Amino acid sequence: MTGLVDFLSDFHFIRPVWLVAVPLVLLLWWRIRSRATARPAPPRGVAPHLAAALTVGEAGRRRLLPIDGVMAAVVFASLGAAGPAWTRVPSPFVSQTAPLAIALEVSESMMATDIQPTRLDRAKHKILDLVATRAGARTALIAYAGSAHSVAPLTEDPEVLKPFLEALSPEVMPSDGANATAALELARGALAGQEFQGAILFVLDGLDAVDLPAFDANAAEDGPVVVYLKVGGSSDLRVPSGSTVVEVTADGSDVAEIERRVASAWREALARDDRQQWADRGWIFAIPAALLALIWFRRGWTMRWSVAVAVLLVFAGDGARAEGLTDWFGGTVAGWFLTPDQQGQIAYNNNRFAEAADLFTDPTWQSYALYRAGKYPEAAETASRLDTADAAITEGMARLRNREYRAGVAAFEKALERDPDNATAAHNLEVAQQIVTYIERVQEQSDTGEEAGIGADEVRFDNESGRGTETRITGDEATKEMQTVDEWMRSVDTNASVFLRTRFALEAARPTP
Repeated sequence: MTGLVDFLSDFHFIRPVWLVAVPLVLLLWWRIRSRATARPAPPRGVAPHLAAALTVGEAGRRRLLPIDGVMAAVVFASLGAAGPAWTRVPSPFVSQTAPLAIALEVSESMMATDIQPTRLDRAKHKILDLVATRAGARTALIAYAGSAHSVAPLTEDPEVLKPFLEALSPEVMPSDGANATAALELARGALAGQEFQGAILFVLDGLDAVDLPAFDANAAEDGPVVVYLKVGGSSDLRVPSGSTVVEVTADGSDVAEIERRVASAWREALARDDRQQWADRGWIFAIPAALLALIWFRRGWTMRWSVAVAVLLVFAGDGARAEGLTDWFGGTVAGWFLTPDQQGQIAYNNNRFAEAADLFTDPTWQSYALYRAGKYPEAAETASRLDTADAAITEGMARLRNREYRAGVAAFEKALERDPDNATAAHNLEVAQQIVTYIERVQEQSDTGEEAGIGADEVRFDNESGRGTETRITGDEATKEMQTVDEWMRSVDTNASVFLRTRFALEAARPTP
């Protein structure tokens, strides 16, 4: 139902002037058909009943005529030329899914076992499943009980969220309770300043009445869409009217429903962005027009004047895309009609980035797809061979993701050399320089470098920046503190829990401004 509402609200014609042809065509059809089906005057001197018996072909006058198929084809072609549209053309620089802030209730009630193994454990599993389905989308994590705390800011890497999510428990929270109002405020802050308005997901087992006014105010201010995933608790969850409540299920239907709601929020935000072009769907009407035109090969069903009109209208919508063919045919058949780059664009638009990277022959789009697929070294290598500012930006972003910070700075500098007025390159360069400065400051304070080779006879930490002092560790010292994999994993889990408990306690003790 949500998809239908989105469709109806955004549907329009890009070139509505072509719709003028529709009533003209219908008028012409009525005039021609009325003449073709008009009864001839009865012959003089013949009785009416005898004239009717002697008239040949009278019963066939009400059957389909050539003008019927011709005019139907021309009407469909006119609608296609008008450019029906209801979605925007995706941008390679914009995530294809709305940013999402997840607020997880971490209270004592979430430890109930009415949902196995516990409500909290099931909630964590559902969050991980949801993040896995949002390829390349940004997700933030917030935990709340008696107070609310930001666990992780918006990130495209699910591996960043996983260790902190697993470390969450009522023991790390400063106080028990369920302060959803504070969590809502943090979630709105996490989404503030985003290019497109995101959505908020509350994973909880209940909502106190005292929190309802905050959610009502968010809806009244046209704030981010709020979706609720109910994990156990009472049968009824009190939420603002019109809100979406999804019950946790044993299968993935609940995650799919949440993703549909979040995707709907993204489409609504994208539809309001005038910087992106509308996706021309005129090909939808071109298909029935072409099928109707097939009957023109039959003798007696061709009207020569209409052929030129139909062809003109079919090709009038120069912005129509062939990508819709894949909705009707499989990939093999689509290959007969579409170039590899067109097939790659379709895969890219559907978030199949790895497949798109294999299909693209255009190196620019191939580098975009490799970056979105998480193949950062390959994306940087492909983009580095191109001589455009956009390619240098892609290279820089891939370098940063691959933790090649100084190489990322160099790539953004290269982009500015090619296009001094490129605001994206300037912003990214500033951010990359701040990252390098931060790393060097930490290096100076810890008196270590960024990389260490464990197991060598002598390990020298990187000190390329010249800050801090050179540090050497002999092979025996380097291997003395090595841990097994199980020991290392246990230490990571313990450290994450201790880290969160300490940080949350400090934040809770901080005076309220």
